[in-house]
Amino acid sequence: MLISSSPAKDSHHRPSKEDDPLRADQPGSGEKSASEIPVPPVTARVWTLQNGLTVIVEEDHSAPVASLQAWCQTGSIDEDKHLGAGLSHILEHMLFKGTEKRSTSEFALKIQDQGGYINAYTSYDRTVFWIDMPSKGVSTALDLLSDAMMNSTLPPLEYRKEQEVIRREFAMGYDDPDRMASLQIMAAAYQVHPYRIPVIGHIEIYNQLKRDDVMEYYKLRFVPNNLFFVIVGDVDAVKVHDQLEQYFSNYPRKSLPPLYIPQEPQQLGKRRMDTEFPTELTRLNLAWHIPSVTSPDIPALDILSTILGDGSSSRLNQKLREQLGLVNAIAAYCYTPGDAGLFGIDANLDPANREAAESAIDGVLAEVKSHGVTAAEIEKAKRRALGSFLGSLTTMRGKAGDLGSNWLLARNLNFSNEYLTAVERVTAADIQRVLDTYFHDDNLTVSSLNPVGSLKPAAAEKPAPAAGEIQKFVLPNGLRLLVREDSRLPLVSMLTAFKAGILAETPEDNGITKLCSRVVLKGTSNRTAEQIVNQIESLGGSIGADSGNNSMSIALRVMKPDVAAGLELLADVLLHPLFPDKEIALEKQFQIASIKAENEEVTTTARNLMRAALYPGHPYSLRLNGSPETVSILTRDQIAAFYHQYAVARNGVIAIFGDVKAAEVKALAERLLGAMPSGQDALTSPPQPPPLAASTTVEEHRDKAQAILMVAYRGSDMFSPDRPALELIDEACSDLGSRFFVRIREKMGLAYFVGSTQLLGLVPGPFAFYLGTSPQKLEAVEAELLDEIAQLAKNGLTEAELARAKEKAIGQQEIRNQSEEALAYSCALDELYGVGYDYYKGERAQLQAVTLDQARQAARKYFLDQPRIIAIVAPEARSIPLPMNEAPPSAIPATPASEK
Repeated sequence: MLISSSPAKDSHHRPSKEDDPLRADQPGSGEKSASEIPVPPVTARVWTLQNGLTVIVEEDHSAPVASLQAWCQTGSIDEDKHLGAGLSHILEHMLFKGTEKRSTSEFALKIQDQGGYINAYTSYDRTVFWIDMPSKGVSTALDLLSDAMMNSTLPPLEYRKEQEVIRREFAMGYDDPDRMASLQIMAAAYQVHPYRIPVIGHIEIYNQLKRDDVMEYYKLRFVPNNLFFVIVGDVDAVKVHDQLEQYFSNYPRKSLPPLYIPQEPQQLGKRRMDTEFPTELTRLNLAWHIPSVTSPDIPALDILSTILGDGSSSRLNQKLREQLGLVNAIAAYCYTPGDAGLFGIDANLDPANREAAESAIDGVLAEVKSHGVTAAEIEKAKRRALGSFLGSLTTMRGKAGDLGSNWLLARNLNFSNEYLTAVERVTAADIQRVLDTYFHDDNLTVSSLNPVGSLKPAAAEKPAPAAGEIQKFVLPNGLRLLVREDSRLPLVSMLTAFKAGILAETPEDNGITKLCSRVVLKGTSNRTAEQIVNQIESLGGSIGADSGNNSMSIALRVMKPDVAAGLELLADVLLHPLFPDKEIALEKQFQIASIKAENEEVTTTARNLMRAALYPGHPYSLRLNGSPETVSILTRDQIAAFYHQYAVARNGVIAIFGDVKAAEVKALAERLLGAMPSGQDALTSPPQPPPLAASTTVEEHRDKAQAILMVAYRGSDMFSPDRPALELIDEACSDLGSRFFVRIREKMGLAYFVGSTQLLGLVPGPFAFYLGTSPQKLEAVEAELLDEIAQLAKNGLTEAELARAKEKAIGQQEIRNQSEEALAYSCALDELYGVGYDYYKGERAQLQAVTLDQARQAARKYFLDQPRIIAIVAPEARSIPLPMNEAPPSAIPATPASEK
């Protein structure tokens, strides 16, 4: 029967041909069909007590015995923060080890004295404890079972003993190839859902558990409203109900915290996992994802599994074992738990036959897909399903298990009978439908467990070619060209950068670099804006432009065959922009909308407020997007003149990194970009900010529920010898382990986020400490932030802080530079600004060389007794109440970018 929550290997056991008296390979005209064979009706009674405990009792006086089962609706997938620890399995071992009024041995002795038997099992969605008992001992068994559910003490000595028992169980599993093969297919088929984790857990997580963790889980999940009792046998239903009601009257309903069980996403490609194991035979498993037990497709899938791989006459057995001799055994099954399950085929075979067996399985499936199944096969499968179900009802325990599964999965005690009715309605068309729906390679997972040394060694792959060194060329017009050959992927990134940005702007034309970068792609003398984007997208590439504090840039990416076409397009944009009036008007609207959106962001407002106060009269006081007033009055002539002043060869660098040949790229660039005017190198003497006379506090009111505080100092430029030390100070003050975060956020709870940021440019940029807090905490958190800054300024970093900052900074550099696009951007700007395209090569050594004393001297130089700006953005009324659901976020939000 399909109603199973055991792992896949245990979910397809049905009676063999010899054991099944109802099975007939070829039903004759005189035999009854499965639909004519009566199924025993369910006569169980159901009560739900006031505390939520459900009691299910079916009287069956055919034998003087009863099966009593306590079902906890919690299994290994419900272990929440301890997922993978096997908590439910531990409780399976421990609940009969002693309660508040019974010793460890008393449970077993009392049950044995009555002639009974006790056991338990755990699965993904349940933990079940059962006692089979002569009817005279039912009252005792109920008392013992109830006591174990509610009052287990998990005795420490017994817990330690049982830990070792479970470790041996782990070891037994690790030695069992069938078990390992079953776990392997589950781990391969499920990538997100907890079904991927063994019910027993992972030994590494299990070893971390403490008894208190287990007790906490027990008290949380073993509550009346998460339990139900199933009793079947020679009992009086009312007496059983009354005894349980009396016993559980002392245990109230308790809150059950909701659990998030991630559902498995749709599989989008064939998966494969082949491993080796100390065994002599191969275990081959194939699995396709199918729906949960309640899907109307499951009856047809279950019939299909029977036709394919249940019994000696099944198609897979006849073809692969009897005719081809490729396997020792083969079976198919439907594993259908409460969440989406698997249709599986598993085989035991000689390792030399694995590939042939897989091919033969594919052939059988293709045959069934093409020609369908016969009416005789369907009828035979229906009779086997019915026989299997009836066989499970021959004992009181089997009946109780069926009722329990029905209740757990469907809250319907008749679910099995209704399922059999659905099975009886299955047609050949239904089977064809499920074959077409689920049996395709994108939904298939294949795994195999093979003898050590039996897998063919993977073909020796040529190592990926190393990326070449960056080569620098200077074209006749003065344009610097950087090329890096990297054939690892057939991609090419191009970036052209020019010195400009807000450092080249005035209060009157603030925002012109951003607007210029927006409209430079909006048409050339050879192409319309639409043609530009259509051409690049038809190549599978992309193009974009941007601006920053010190530069503006145009970036393009194409695949290897399209390098010439991509560079020709980039050259057209660079050399022949039209700046159409219509496009300018449209982009102005978008830019002004961005400015208005910025004004709604309290962090951006605080940054703009801080920079205006820290750099009075200097371009760094301006905003990257400008203001609505300045942007709205910019003219086409202004934009074109600005572009042609700065987008010139001597003021630019083009980097082309990727699957290219340097000599070919150089020739292309000379041909396509040789006509770029030479012009003049810009910003050779950029305006220096005037000295900051005194510390100042500036404040802007926003009707928001949060407040932003920034404390900013004048920092260094990118050429300063203090740059490496300041970069490490910035790293040390920005992460979740920083002194600011630990003190202000974690220990004192005064801020939502806290960190630092700096701008390294052609002139000294700001170094700012910032945080977000609630308005009523602003005064207190300001004092704490200033105190921590003062300690940093006086004493510098600790040895641990410096070491962690170095690791983080170097790691971030390595992560960034793995992308050719990011490396091209970084190298182009470094070359453009004058520190050299290969600055990144020495950056690691510079950071590693920073000493504690150098970091201390830098902290003192820039933060001790230096003028600073305190910028505050907060509601005018600081006593605005917090929202009822306010809680600090778990991570620092994005901070102002350290743009170059």
